[in-house]
Amino acid sequence: MTYVERYELAFTASGAEDDVVVVRRTERAGAGGSPVYEDESGIVRAEISEQGEVRMLASGAHQAAGLPVTVRPLDDREPAGEPPVPGG
Repeated sequence: MTYVERYELAFTASGAEDDVVVVRRTERAGAGGSPVYEDESGIVRAEISEQGEVRMLASGAHQAAGLPVTVRPLDDREPAGEPPVPGG
């Protein structure tokens, strides 16, 4: 199976803009057998399938992470938070 190395997850925020978090694939697998991805802090964790299905995982007690409103695979050459470059 081929899995994406990074994803950009966007969560609805109370402000004008969504909160965007970039997660990277770890060596761990979730209960569904798909890779676990996490942000640099290790707080945001998600199991993401090859089809882009997301299951948020708690990283601490009493954490109830909501589902992201968008999930976008990132090319390793593509900077996070910016749209892909056409033909790039």
